[in-house]
Amino acid sequence: MNRKKQSTIAFVFNVSKWKRPYIQNLLHEYEIMFVPSEKRLFLLSPLLKKLDKRVFIIWGFPEDEEICRYADRKGVPVYRMEDGFVRSVGLGSMHTPPYSICFDKKGMYFDSTQPSDLEILLNGYDFDSNPELLQQSKNCIEMLNKLGISKYNHIGSKSVHEIYGQKTKKRILVIGQVEDDASILKGCSKRFTNNDLVRLASKENPDAEIIYKPHPDVLTGRRPKQSNPNEVSQIAKVIEEPLSLVDSFKTIDHVYTITSLSGFEALLRGIPVTTVGAPFYSGWGVTDDRQITDRRKRKLSVEEIFAGAYLLYPRYADPLTGEQLSLEETIHRIASNL
Repeated sequence: MNRKKQSTIAFVFNVSKWKRPYIQNLLHEYEIMFVPSEKRLFLLSPLLKKLDKRVFIIWGFPEDEEICRYADRKGVPVYRMEDGFVRSVGLGSMHTPPYSICFDKKGMYFDSTQPSDLEILLNGYDFDSNPELLQQSKNCIEMLNKLGISKYNHIGSKSVHEIYGQKTKKRILVIGQVEDDASILKGCSKRFTNNDLVRLASKENPDAEIIYKPHPDVLTGRRPKQSNPNEVSQIAKVIEEPLSLVDSFKTIDHVYTITSLSGFEALLRGIPVTTVGAPFYSGWGVTDDRQITDRRKRKLSVEEIFAGAYLLYPRYADPLTGEQLSLEETIHRIASNL
């Protein structure tokens, strides 16, 4: 086979070794070459000269300025990928195989500093002309809610009444994130910590009960704390035991988040959401937005945003067999493994 003429070679950066076997299933149109993190870029030059069709694909947003500058000099397109929104049973940090990725040729869904394929899709797609897609969107939202499926699904169901206590007033849930994560660094225009978010929720809802759920990777010590939950324990009930996102929404009247996908999952359950950053689902008229993104030009329904973000944008595949999947099939396979 003449590689130069037959296929596009994707040089893939920043993918952990344990994850590499699953990536080919989700980037099936490319011939994959994983670039070791220690590899010097100039060593790629002889190979790049031999190839007509080549791209760089970077996982997330590492310290990649050197890669981008090199690609620009060589005329190589740079694409990005990240975990999808219905990912797996367990966390990525637990090395759980992924069922989905988001693959973006313009930016990435959580980077509000520039357009992404998802933002362009949501700005321009004619949802009215595709009623079948919107019906599929509604059906999938119903499936996720009925089966209790989220992005990650590793925590068993618990009684939220035993954890939250008796409800006597309006309840606000504050969703904690990993504060040095790219989704905040790229999605929030000003410095905002989890504790800042708790204080804002408390200030704006003085008569409500504030419940603060730190990020699971922070709870388990996989990622460091940037702000100490103990500093806001006087104004919020801090949930320190593992609690699934699905259970955490029960009895909640309003959610505050910086940029977390959890905010959109709250919207899927009919809960109002305040965002202080600019996650992909803000700016379309379904959230209380504290950061404006002028590029987002129209009003959309939750079902339309879901159709774009969960049905048209990601890719789904069985991590063990490599079979390409629909979202419905992915939901059922994750549910069957719980």
